[in-house]
Amino acid sequence: MLTENEIAQFSIDGVVHVSNVLDKKWINLLEKGIDRNKSDRGPWSCDYSQPEGPGEFWDDYCNWQRFEEYKEVLFESPLATIAREVTQSSQIRLFHEHVLVKEEQTNELTPWHHDQPYYCVDGDKLVSTWVPLDYVPRHTAMRFLAGSHNGPMYAPRRFEDHTAYEYEGFPQLPKIDEVKESLRIRSWDMQPGDVLLFHMRTLHAAGGSRARRRAFAARWLGDDAVYAQRPGPTSPPFPGLENELRVGEPMDHPLFPIIKCEES
Repeated sequence: MLTENEIAQFSIDGVVHVSNVLDKKWINLLEKGIDRNKSDRGPWSCDYSQPEGPGEFWDDYCNWQRFEEYKEVLFESPLATIAREVTQSSQIRLFHEHVLVKEEQTNELTPWHHDQPYYCVDGDKLVSTWVPLDYVPRHTAMRFLAGSHNGPMYAPRRFEDHTAYEYEGFPQLPKIDEVKESLRIRSWDMQPGDVLLFHMRTLHAAGGSRARRRAFAARWLGDDAVYAQRPGPTSPPFPGLENELRVGEPMDHPLFPIIKCEES
């Protein structure tokens, strides 16, 4: 489903934008699922907006077993196939899904960060797919620092106040000067059904949103993904997993099913 150029861009930049991956059928399912999810939050859901603010920023994850709409998209849409292709893996596992919603007039920013330090996973064949359900103009879209997936892993940051967790052995993320780094920053206008594929170590950030912005992300594990332990809290926490997997073992667990993909 992906071109050689798209796979090469992902390898070089750590992010690639692909247009028109999901048709209206899948977007309708995700809209229905997110509506249900908003009124039936899971145990890991967070609200990041200020009570006195005009907008609302919330997220939730690890709900695919509760909402059939999410499960159908994850197991049957093209997302798993493009995740396998871009990581050049023989198979692909679902790690988890992640819904992020910024309602109209939301001022809260998403700080510069990358995802892998939050996760109990090591490896290089690791990718996220990010699908907007609403039009996202480039000036409010996610921004990525091209090539940063080849750098070190930094301590994860809290979305509430943008402070870093104390992660022993993980350096603090230095301040990113977006003016000086402008030639390396990638962002795109996005239509519903477009997909961003980005490496779990690619640094990214996002601004507030004047219009509603609903996004459905999924995290995928390729051939070399193995269990890792972090020196602080992980997100998702997957309580008890440390008793079932050992560090360095493949992520072979019912929580992380292998998804059947279309043949290349």
